[in-house]
Amino acid sequence: MISCGSDTQESNVCMVAVEQYLKPELASQIKRLDLRAQMVVRGFLHGMHASPYHGFSVEFSEHRRYSHGDDPKDIDWLAYAKTDKYYVKKFESETNVTGYLVMDLSQSMGYTYRQQLTKFDYCVCLAAALSYLMLMQQDPIGLITFDKKIRGSIPPRSRRGQFSAILSQLTKLKTAGETELRGPIMQLAAMLRHRSLVMLMSDLLADVQPTLDSIRMLRHAGHDVIVFHVLDEAEVSFPFDGLVQLSDPETGQSLSVNADDIGQEYRENIRKFRDDLKRGFNESRIDYIPLDTSMPYDKALTEYLLSRRNRF
Repeated sequence: MISCGSDTQESNVCMVAVEQYLKPELASQIKRLDLRAQMVVRGFLHGMHASPYHGFSVEFSEHRRYSHGDDPKDIDWLAYAKTDKYYVKKFESETNVTGYLVMDLSQSMGYTYRQQLTKFDYCVCLAAALSYLMLMQQDPIGLITFDKKIRGSIPPRSRRGQFSAILSQLTKLKTAGETELRGPIMQLAAMLRHRSLVMLMSDLLADVQPTLDSIRMLRHAGHDVIVFHVLDEAEVSFPFDGLVQLSDPETGQSLSVNADDIGQEYRENIRKFRDDLKRGFNESRIDYIPLDTSMPYDKALTEYLLSRRNRF
């Protein structure tokens, strides 16, 4: 566990945080993608916005006379050649995209069979990477945690200390209790005052239709939604043999089964479960990313970012 201090300590704190939750090679990969030019503009954050990189992340609007304090790099030398006067390009000013990391805290998220990371640990790594990405682009990012209701939140900010604040909170979280999507999603929808980017991380272990209906509420309210559906590797591959005792971590109910008899049927049901979610989310233009904990989170995230870039 790491601890995060004041803004004066931030440089050292963030180095520790990146080492633990955001592999340095992933940070380099993300930077090499030139996200603002290649992905932000083309759709990952669904909207261009004003930035220090005037000229390709916002749209050109018109000219105005150069005045003291303007950046000389914005001078239109073509206009100067024609008029012998200095003009600068004006750009359309658009608001930053506000992001929310929305994380499932239910007991089932604490499960792992043979992987190093539990499902929740895996989501912590994803959340760390995504918050770093957002803050790199000067976009506000916040954190929401839930089970049957919203348990905690960090308001979205783009200030320098936000990365440390989010990581500090993530390292303190513990999984417990049952989950239910509808209530927390309704609470979240009521909290969001402006169009936002909602990044939900959960194992979605519930009936498909209520899950789709709940998350669609955010999309129908005008928000962009990305669903990271994280399962344990064993929940996908069912690598068991002979008699096994299966337990529901949220209800405590258990059942003895012969894995050899039910393995194939189980794997088919999981495949159908994911396919039904994918189809339902695609119909609502919600990004659905099925993951399991055997896939390195840095590879999973980078592949997703690349696929988004290539689609736009």
